[in-house]
Amino acid sequence: MDANGRGGYLVFVWSTGGYTLEERSGEPPQVGAQVEDGERRFRVVKIAPSPLPGDARPCAYLLPA
Repeated sequence: MDANGRGGYLVFVWSTGGYTLEERSGEPPQVGAQVEDGERRFRVVKIAPSPLPGDARPCAYLLPA
């Protein structure tokens, strides 16, 4: 949980229209893991700090698998 009481992690989800930033609960998946988002399947290519100011949560970057 960060200083603002937020837990979980963020994900940048790729699409043909660009990336979307979403919040997720729990622990972030590891680099190389495959995750499902609806009917789409993605691979985690990077874990980095949140792009949001003052947000200490990690952010997973997802690309189509």
